[in-house]
Amino acid sequence: MKLHELSDNEGATKKRMRVGRGPGSGKGKMGGRGIKGQKSRSGVAIKGFEGGQMPIYQRLPKRGFNKPNRKSFAVVNLGLIQKFIDAKKIDAGNTIDGAALVASGLVRRELDGIRVLAKGDITSKIDLNVAGASKSAIEAVEKAGGKVTVTAPKAVEASE
Repeated sequence: MKLHELSDNEGATKKRMRVGRGPGSGKGKMGGRGIKGQKSRSGVAIKGFEGGQMPIYQRLPKRGFNKPNRKSFAVVNLGLIQKFIDAKKIDAGNTIDGAALVASGLVRRELDGIRVLAKGDITSKIDLNVAGASKSAIEAVEKAGGKVTVTAPKAVEASE
């Protein structure tokens, strides 16, 4: 197969409609916009306009709150840790902490700490030192003969 022989499957792509290109095109003259009026002009911004009635997005109350200093954790699954151990990217003999996970490439950056979840199974005996772990993840690691040390995440909030 050569580069010039590549093509999409039949019917996978559709030619775009070229609007306002003569009466023979089927979308000539007014280009499907009808006659006169705001919508026939360029630069229309109607979107949420409801004919002068208060728009729905303004009638409904605002809800919720985003905490400005909330913690953000990097999430790691046990199955992935096992996969990296099998691939010799993580040494199961040493303590596995945030720095080790970042160095192996399993986590891009630590953020406010690393949280371990129990998706997948762990067979290696490992010693984990992380900011958070689910109950089922701790049970799974202990069942495999390892241990999990949960340290407090990095302090962000200023206590008064």
